[in-house]
Amino acid sequence: MKLKHIIEALESWAPKSLQESYDNSGLLVGNSQSDVTKALICLDCTEEIVSEAKQTGCDLIIAHHPIVFSGLKSFTGKTYMERVVIEAIKNDIAIYAIHTNLDNITGGVNSMISERLGLLNPKILSPKNGLLEKLVVFTPVSHKDEVINAMFEAGAGQIGAYSECSFSTEGRATFRANIGAQPFSGEIGIRKDENEVKQEVIITSWNRSQVVAKMLEVHPYEEVAYDIFQIDRDHQLIGAGMIGELPEALSLIEFFQLVKKELHAEVIRHTNPVTNKVQRIAVCGGSGSFLLQTAMRAKADVFLTADFKYHQFFDAENEIVVADIGHYESEHLIIPWIGAELTRKFPNFAIHLTKVNTNPVKYY
Repeated sequence: MKLKHIIEALESWAPKSLQESYDNSGLLVGNSQSDVTKALICLDCTEEIVSEAKQTGCDLIIAHHPIVFSGLKSFTGKTYMERVVIEAIKNDIAIYAIHTNLDNITGGVNSMISERLGLLNPKILSPKNGLLEKLVVFTPVSHKDEVINAMFEAGAGQIGAYSECSFSTEGRATFRANIGAQPFSGEIGIRKDENEVKQEVIITSWNRSQVVAKMLEVHPYEEVAYDIFQIDRDHQLIGAGMIGELPEALSLIEFFQLVKKELHAEVIRHTNPVTNKVQRIAVCGGSGSFLLQTAMRAKADVFLTADFKYHQFFDAENEIVVADIGHYESEHLIIPWIGAELTRKFPNFAIHLTKVNTNPVKYY
């Protein structure tokens, strides 16, 4: 299979454009046109992971964390990052990272945590703004169904849990085809009146080009009149963290026992208990301290995340329980999640889930 097909599948699931500005998701080592036969999925790409890829015959490593966040200026092998890249290139092993773009989607890291904990009706905790657009196209009545169906097939018309959403109004259009034109209707040099439909659909910044291309492909006009407008509204399915509710209220100890069992967490650093029972739970895989105030405004009983610093625990103000389970522990179960997504799309492609624990933090 071509590596580019794997990349297309991953980025249709978690578009690379959704990664944070500091991130470096995408193909880090390798050629997208090369053939790959087997993928190794891991959280971190370390020297042990490259060795495991060689031993298992994997020519592709799919990691959650990028091995390179910023530009490397030399490849002398003095750091583990340089050694990993050198060894991967020497052994013709591609490395692909799917990081904060997978954090920011519904169906990604935080959905995995929510599902493991059994949270009901999980929703994005901090939705992103500036991702939604409106496409307006003017179509002859005779082709309105063909055009709208093409846009729907390309992913237009998604609003929350609803799909194929649109709005249409009929009107009267005029145009005059000049010399050199090949009009769909009318004659050269004569103004033409045409019954048209103004069709409006919601699109996203990352599928804009695909939707427009499909629309132009089926639209009968030589010159298509269409507009794209930015929408100042949150995308409810894209953003940081998630929040949901346990099926029933638990004591804090019972909740911590659930966390340890389902997320394989050895240690939970936490603030003082605030209430006798907890039920409304906010989660954020990885470093989530930036969402504490958002979780508090959302009236969460517990904020489950990682990488809280000492002084940040005070910011809970005895209004919420901060539960820090460790960065690795909050994300490592995304490994089988990625594997399941690829297997669903490519049932005959070989997937190997790493057996290496890459957690650099050890507990005594």
